[in-house]
Amino acid sequence: MFCSLSEILTKADKQFSSFICTIFSPMAALSENMVTVSMLLSVVFLPGDVAACPDPILIANTPGWMEALSGSCLQIPCSYSATHYTYGQSNIYYGIWLKTNPYFVENPSSLIFNSSGSVNIYPLEITGNLREKNCTTVFSDLKMRHKNKYYLRIENGKFKATDICQPLHITVKDSPWSPSINVPSDLKEHQSVIVTCSAFTPCPHSPPQLTWNLQPDSFRQTEKNTDGTFTTKIQETITLSDTHDGYNISCSARYPVIGGSKTAGTEVTLSVSYAPRNTSASISPSGLVSAGSWVELSCSSRAKPPPRFTWFRNNKDGATNVSVDQVYNFNATEGGEFHCVASNDLGQQKSSVILVNVNE
Repeated sequence: MFCSLSEILTKADKQFSSFICTIFSPMAALSENMVTVSMLLSVVFLPGDVAACPDPILIANTPGWMEALSGSCLQIPCSYSATHYTYGQSNIYYGIWLKTNPYFVENPSSLIFNSSGSVNIYPLEITGNLREKNCTTVFSDLKMRHKNKYYLRIENGKFKATDICQPLHITVKDSPWSPSINVPSDLKEHQSVIVTCSAFTPCPHSPPQLTWNLQPDSFRQTEKNTDGTFTTKIQETITLSDTHDGYNISCSARYPVIGGSKTAGTEVTLSVSYAPRNTSASISPSGLVSAGSWVELSCSSRAKPPPRFTWFRNNKDGATNVSVDQVYNFNATEGGEFHCVASNDLGQQKSSVILVNVNE
């Protein structure tokens, strides 16, 4: 009895002595065994994942870690590279997924899917073109029990290899992801800014429905991320004013799942800087005041950041600066006209005139 290629490749965790039988195989199997030994030497010399990692002949490219929503689907971006010379000698390609343990001969239960149709224990479908090294896979109707490590295996004629070094870790959660709201920093009145609400999209063909308290006809799109995953977004351009300061933007994401949907929301509060508004001046006591008595002038204004206040006394030559405080106290010896100016880095506003009448 001699060791077959598929058997030896799936026993990569054995000591090198466990497959030395390939050297003494009958001559009829010499050609296959020479290929096998070559592939094994490039993949395995010592047991365990570390031995295979320095020079693998199959490399699976996935995000490495993915999170799924129970009752929903998950599209797994996947591509691979194969370096052994036996790859591509056949026109038939099979993609295989293993869970927990990559050595399925010793652990038959780890074999959960074969694109040949022979095994489909888990609800998986390889939608990518394996001939083009695209192993993109859709995992339907995930359950909490599907949390695991998954290994890609490719079979193409004599080429049969599993990437044991880079498994895909899938976790499953019951609660949906909260969307994120992106607003530029340092907001100022009169600016036109783009506000975006984004939600992770496990399956691009079944994206979450996003809604918010801005315009219902906001621009919507589902776009591909650099790691092959997807994000669904809605965007709205708004021109800021002082009324937007303190405004709450809320956004919710409704994910379709088997038998219904699951929803999560988030909220942000806008902080908008603006020039002084509603600047006014007041006097105490009001009305006619006696000469030599104290008068208090007070200035108020709504602004962000808080304004600086300056008091002016009007005269025939113009206005004279008499105080730089919000409240101006002085001993009234004669009447006059006063006004205040509130200012910050975005602008300034002048109050109406206060008339001080002195009874001389």
